[in-house]
Amino acid sequence: MLICLTASHKNAGFDTLERLSAHAETAAPRILDRHDTLQGAIVVATCNRFEAYLDLDTPEGDSPVPAVHEAIRAVSDVAGLEPDELRATFGFVHGNAVAGHLFSVASGLESVVVGEGEIAGQVRRSLERARAEGTTTPELERLFQRASQTSRRVKNQTGVGGAGRSLVRLALELASSRVSDWSAARVLLVGTGQYAGATLAALRDRGANDVRVYSPSGRAAKFARNHDITAVSHSGYAVAAAAADVIITCTTADHHVVDRVLLEGGRATLSASHTAPDPSASAVLAEFRAWCPVPEAAHDARQLVIDLGMPRNVATDVVEVDGVELLDLETIRRHAPLEELGATDDARVIVDRAARNFGAVGEELDLAPSVVALRSHVQGVLDAEISRARSRGTGDAVVDERVEAALRHMAGVLLHTPMVRSREYARSGEQRAWIDGLEAVFGVRADELH
Repeated sequence: MLICLTASHKNAGFDTLERLSAHAETAAPRILDRHDTLQGAIVVATCNRFEAYLDLDTPEGDSPVPAVHEAIRAVSDVAGLEPDELRATFGFVHGNAVAGHLFSVASGLESVVVGEGEIAGQVRRSLERARAEGTTTPELERLFQRASQTSRRVKNQTGVGGAGRSLVRLALELASSRVSDWSAARVLLVGTGQYAGATLAALRDRGANDVRVYSPSGRAAKFARNHDITAVSHSGYAVAAAAADVIITCTTADHHVVDRVLLEGGRATLSASHTAPDPSASAVLAEFRAWCPVPEAAHDARQLVIDLGMPRNVATDVVEVDGVELLDLETIRRHAPLEELGATDDARVIVDRAARNFGAVGEELDLAPSVVALRSHVQGVLDAEISRARSRGTGDAVVDERVEAALRHMAGVLLHTPMVRSREYARSGEQRAWIDGLEAVFGVRADELH
């Protein structure tokens, strides 16, 4: 049985989502430890969403509620939230509706900015993480494989996402009311992950060409080389932050990477270098003289800080610094033009059709009966041949225990490859090909098993 526990911008507060997102990577293994019927778990966590997809092996007639409550308790433990709070927050999707929900999420139809492109990659990486942790199952594999296929179909066959809609682009659209000329703006990008790449592309589309990058984890140099921009060193970070007209953060760091102390310290260093140059600091400051030729100008200009991180990358005290304005995910979410960027009817049709097909195929293509049928077929052939040899033989010709053991071992060896391939085909969602091959080669069908 598939179940989804979902908290998103539609039913949860920003603080709750932040707590859930911060601990998402450790949630799935903890969930599986809580109840015997919980066979698999994949967690999808984004800046506006936390979802746990569960595969339960619940005996017929038994309620899944105890297992679900244990899963919620596991999430509450890792996130430091009260179970009752999460039970009141989580939406509950079960059965065939789970496929429709995930396909819609992966296609960007449930995002703050409908049709955003980043979510499909986040869903794919959630499956990869579950594989690495060993928390997925064949049914969850099939579910997430079909979700990726559906999102690609929606992207290729409809207008959803065709205009490059994303949270990043919405943020820059909102920021454009504060930045009159992107081509003249000094931009500091903090972070080097997928969102950083999407942000840089969106900045260039708007004409920004003076962009530098800083990485708290030390990856700035590589990112800068790959994208033909300038990297900022750890020693120059505070000065770069103070000199920038726009700072955009999008890291996975679990601490604030921009705060009041950083900005005020950088401004003080810039001012001191102008009024009383410090030779020991010249190497760092030289890095920014061309970028910010008049250091004290940073004090007079407005400075915009855009926080795209989850959990928050920017401390709220930055707004206490003169001229600094903060645009964070909570603010962006409130201004999302949902109706203007609404999903097309064609996209919904594709998702609904794919979900119905997933349910129908799932009912037809459970590999377990076919695996049992193949084993029974091979075992039946083996037993028949051993009985026939015993009935005909005398003396040394009688099949002794050693020969019988060798024959049974050989049968096991021959079955090994089909069994491995069954798991591979289930992982890729291609159960039908394995079942058809079984019937073509051995003439075995699960519905003929007695």
